[in-house]
Amino acid sequence: MLMHLSLIINTLISIFLFQIPMAFVVALLFCSAIFFSSFSQGNALSLNYYTKTCPDVEYVIAQVVREATMKDKTVPAALLRMHFHDCFIRGCDGSVLLNSKGGNKAEKDGPPNVSLHAFYVIDSAKKAVEAKCPGIVSCADILALAARDAVVLAGGPTWDVPKGRKDGRISKASETVQLPAPTFNISQLQQSFSQRGLSMEDLVALSGGHTLGFSHCSSFQNRLHNFNSTHDIDPTLHPSIAASLRSICPIKNKAKNAGTNMDPSSATFDNNYYKLTLQKKSLFSSDQALLTIPKTKDLVSKYASSKEAFNTAFVNSMIKMSSITGGQEVRKDCRVVN
Repeated sequence: MLMHLSLIINTLISIFLFQIPMAFVVALLFCSAIFFSSFSQGNALSLNYYTKTCPDVEYVIAQVVREATMKDKTVPAALLRMHFHDCFIRGCDGSVLLNSKGGNKAEKDGPPNVSLHAFYVIDSAKKAVEAKCPGIVSCADILALAARDAVVLAGGPTWDVPKGRKDGRISKASETVQLPAPTFNISQLQQSFSQRGLSMEDLVALSGGHTLGFSHCSSFQNRLHNFNSTHDIDPTLHPSIAASLRSICPIKNKAKNAGTNMDPSSATFDNNYYKLTLQKKSLFSSDQALLTIPKTKDLVSKYASSKEAFNTAFVNSMIKMSSITGGQEVRKDCRVVN
């Protein structure tokens, strides 16, 4: 009963705060029903985890994320990517938020993470939450909730986030090699996701997060120059896109921040990523890899033709991914262990 009450309260907050269309509210209720029926009773996460100890936590975090997004439209993409990168190393334990200290180089300073930004948003949210409920809400939960709010603010679906994650005490830059790389083929992607209990369906749905944000040349340079012994340019990349990207990312590129938006509507959460992938206009080799086997190709086609189908699948996979847990404590400061 409390779970259903929590869902209603969170839905009303989302409608008020983000002006969500009724179709998304219906999708939220549907996906939450799936969650209720499938989520393990033994799992520490729960939809009403903070009902008694910090009832306003979601509203407080949402306000911080909204204010940050109004000032910087890149914040939603940054928070969503940060959450992905957190969950894929040691589970969703906020380890990506920790600063390097002494001889230990933390995850955020690992090669795949040096372009992560908007950590200040999580710091601000933590400060606001601590003012209301000191020592109660983990940084890992704050990041998971902020990522949901980011998707909503970018025009995507909403969902009720399971809560109760703990913050990890270990963060190693060397472990970021475990993150799925933009150069991965379909076999490598399948292995990376399956090691975390995620399916091929989850792979395709979560790849849709590439509809948001910006990519530096280093993530797709392999497709533009010296692709293989036969082709200088990846033949699966549309010629017009290849020409445009080569002008932005020349072979001896010296511009540190050179790159391009993930798609033309890079601040809007939509299904354009899948349409571009079918047109051979997606940026990464890993994106194009989704078309190399029938199962994932069929899902790309499905989501390209139906934004609603994509939204439903994305919500389900986000709940699943964000429920990969780890961690031992509730940090006072998201950047340092207690």
